[in-house]
Amino acid sequence: MVVVAMSGGVDSSTTAALLVERGYHVIGMMMRLWAEGEGDDRFAANRCCSPEAVADARGVCQKLGIPFYLLNFEAAFKAHVVDFFLDGYARGVTPNPCLECNRQIKFGALLDKARALGADYLATGHYARVREREGKFELLKGLDPKKDQSYALSILNQEHLARAMFPLGEFTKEETRAMARRFGLRVAEKRESQDLCFIADGNYRNFLQRNIPSALVRGNIVDTRGNVLGHHDGLANYTIGQRKGLGFAVGEPLYVLALDAARNTVVVGRAAELGKRELIAGGVNWIAGELPSEPMRVTVKIRYRAAEAHATIYPHPGPPPLATGEGARVVFDEPLRDITPGQAAVFYDGEVCLGSGIIQVTGE
Repeated sequence: MVVVAMSGGVDSSTTAALLVERGYHVIGMMMRLWAEGEGDDRFAANRCCSPEAVADARGVCQKLGIPFYLLNFEAAFKAHVVDFFLDGYARGVTPNPCLECNRQIKFGALLDKARALGADYLATGHYARVREREGKFELLKGLDPKKDQSYALSILNQEHLARAMFPLGEFTKEETRAMARRFGLRVAEKRESQDLCFIADGNYRNFLQRNIPSALVRGNIVDTRGNVLGHHDGLANYTIGQRKGLGFAVGEPLYVLALDAARNTVVVGRAAELGKRELIAGGVNWIAGELPSEPMRVTVKIRYRAAEAHATIYPHPGPPPLATGEGARVVFDEPLRDITPGQAAVFYDGEVCLGSGIIQVTGE
């Protein structure tokens, strides 16, 4: 039996249809997730489980002749994803809540529900692949480089991958839509949403202002020598590498180099001061389940949409300044301009995703 995580979109719907076609006993499950101001007309429902999305998912399951369940995970989602997002910005870092949702909700709470029902696998519409080799499970990139989502799944472990199915990893998005049309699914042409699902108006700054106004307190913009050049209206309004929107001019382009939460300052400098060759990642998840015994040559993505960069990774058990768990020091062949604390650094060996950690600090 396979439980498919349904969203009402074309990817999860086609995943369910493919598995039915391949002869699996399939159950569709959709998660009701937390939304700001539930019942307040000023705020929209969570886009992953809006009334329209629920109707689409239920309609697909009816067409496929499979059961459909809508499960309430609002409290878990709020605690593990939304509060994680808010806490990150309160600490002056830029969090990635989608990774935490995959870790805690999809392959945490939902996988537990699936297994309680007796399911052998949890399938999702992610564009990635799983391969078993020499008794170990590997997470591979999706074959379509434009849609590969291994970055967001880099938090999975051996137990997860033993139960995971990603049928779309072998296809392109265009092929997925073509299959949806072949299956007669009404969601075949449905548009994708790229924004955070729990932010009603799509504006995360407004969301932060409503929920943690302390993250948007006025402070100084300084250069690397501490000279005050201007003022900001909250660290959350800035990202590493940002050039536009600083609110002042000094005769040459300046970029955001760092966000100093302890002093509530934005540190800016010239382009030559921007690049960093090192980072320390904490809470590292090694998908193989084993800490490498020696330095490794890898490629690293420091953001979901970033290009892979060549680097050497030095694993270590994670002494300070790491926040939690195992750590890794990553030294890039060339400086990168936008290494951002709070984001995930994801490690690759060719098509194999080795794991990831959360960027804690940057080096020289």
